[in-house]
Amino acid sequence: MAEEKKKATGYDKYVDWKLFVIPLTLVVIMMIIPTPKSMLDVGVEYSMGTKYVMNHFAKKLFDKQVDDLSQWEVQTVRMMEESMSSASFGQKGFLKRDEKWCKENKIPSAPEHLKQVKAFVQEMPPEKFKTLMEDGYDLRVNRLTYDMLTDKEKKKADRAGFHVRAAVGIVIFVVVCFVTEAIPLPMVAFCIGIFALCCGIVTRKDVAALYWSDATWFIMGSLMFAVAFVKTGVDKRMAMMMFGKLKKPSIKMVTFMIVLVIAPLTMFMSDHALAAMFLPIGMLLYTTSTAASGKEDPELGKMLMITIAMACNLGGSLAPSGAARNLIMMGYAEDMFGLSIGYGQWLYYMVPMLFFTIPVTWFLINYRFKPLPQHADLTASMNYVKNEVAKAGAGWTRQQKITVVIFLVMFFSWITEKNLIFNLTGIRFGIGVLAVMGAIAYVFAGIANWRDYQTKVDWGVVWLYAGAIIFGRVLVMTGGAYWIARSFIGLLNPLGLSEGLGLLLSGNVVTGILTQLMADGPACAAVGPVTLSMAGIVHPGTTMIPFMAMSTSYASSLAYCLIIGTPPNAIVYASGYLEPKDYLRVGVILWFTNLGVFMLMASTYWRFLGWTGLVPY
Repeated sequence: MAEEKKKATGYDKYVDWKLFVIPLTLVVIMMIIPTPKSMLDVGVEYSMGTKYVMNHFAKKLFDKQVDDLSQWEVQTVRMMEESMSSASFGQKGFLKRDEKWCKENKIPSAPEHLKQVKAFVQEMPPEKFKTLMEDGYDLRVNRLTYDMLTDKEKKKADRAGFHVRAAVGIVIFVVVCFVTEAIPLPMVAFCIGIFALCCGIVTRKDVAALYWSDATWFIMGSLMFAVAFVKTGVDKRMAMMMFGKLKKPSIKMVTFMIVLVIAPLTMFMSDHALAAMFLPIGMLLYTTSTAASGKEDPELGKMLMITIAMACNLGGSLAPSGAARNLIMMGYAEDMFGLSIGYGQWLYYMVPMLFFTIPVTWFLINYRFKPLPQHADLTASMNYVKNEVAKAGAGWTRQQKITVVIFLVMFFSWITEKNLIFNLTGIRFGIGVLAVMGAIAYVFAGIANWRDYQTKVDWGVVWLYAGAIIFGRVLVMTGGAYWIARSFIGLLNPLGLSEGLGLLLSGNVVTGILTQLMADGPACAAVGPVTLSMAGIVHPGTTMIPFMAMSTSYASSLAYCLIIGTPPNAIVYASGYLEPKDYLRVGVILWFTNLGVFMLMASTYWRFLGWTGLVPY
């Protein structure tokens, strides 16, 4: 067979200046235009809000300026301001703050001072405390204006407003580059840090560190795990376990089983780990199918990879253990309103979504991707895998067993690193460090060597996700994410989406858009206080509060459209079978269908269930 000319991948292409001039021009325009008032307002809030609110608390509580307060009094106003910033207004939640919380929020604390703080706050009537906190929040968000500032403070606010504008400019640059593929995508990741440095958002000492988070290490370690699976043939064994019993392993049945297996597992397992586990299986199915037919089929490869990525995004929001975003929203609901959402309650309200999203996702993937007719049936592929497994022997080889054991040890470590491992060692390793430790273990065990990792890990994807991490942090630290959320809410309010089901929809739309640009956890952290505050103001003491908490978490899982939206998207991109536009082919439709199904469930099933102790909204 004549060798077909291979299409250049994103890594093979050079800069397309005709296209690249578009994002470059847009970002330059954003850098030179005057700062819009809405961005300046956010700049004022982010640069001077803390100072003015702390002085407000100091005056109301101690009739002093902050500079005149004693140490425990300073700690009191700082703790109150930090709690208020996360929209936590209740006295009960405040009294739960401990030394660890103070350390995490960079508030100097001593045991005797914290004891004085709590004793002082406990003497205040709960309603008075809440009113004071709400007044501070109103000062920061609504009453504090640019005209109130001194000349020196105005300079700081101007700079902060420019940072908001620059962050939004970076958003425009990144999105246009991803859509047009004007430059190789890892270069986009580098450009994010360079723009942030040039605009003064980060310093040269910070920029390198911001790329390397625990999530970046996890992506790197996961791809190394995939290399070990492929090298030892574990991927073939797993494929046989999943699909070997099918009488007719059609591509439709295979994709359905992938979704059916992965989606529920993401409620209890890391979506990162599942994507890394199924990546070599998907690649194996593609390579064996094309080898058996003697014909390349890009649509088949795209279909398999997108199936894995989308399946990994379906179940994480349906159980508290599925993702950090769920715990973030549960914490906000308890801190802000004293509402505790139990594990079982969360499952009761959220799990029915799977019965809709699994078939809808499977149908859309099969509708949007059309492999060649000869690949509609994967029997030849499975026969090829059977023969390869037979060559290795009837039982699992020693290397395969070692590979699986190391993976299971690492998987157990990922589950227990926050509690069991931390309690035993006193060290928070993080799942990323543990993943890399697993990759090192494969080298020590003789399973892989550095040449395997160097040549078979897609390092461009590692840098791509590192860019996503610094991108999200830039949006959060500048207030860019907050400005985007406020702007969308302002646009949606005139459409009648400011109360009832419309309020729920507007919160979901804002979160669902923002999560395309940043990780789900930071998206919830940025938008959660805004959406829950709106719920509390418009529908106080009603079912809207827990419903908004759960819906915001779910909306942050709708990261279907961009490679940087979620780790599984980035991991399957490492296969080399996908282009950025392939995510849009199915992701845009899934965004609307799954959000629509969720809103239907919220308006029927949730309304029918209600919430114990709360009146309907």
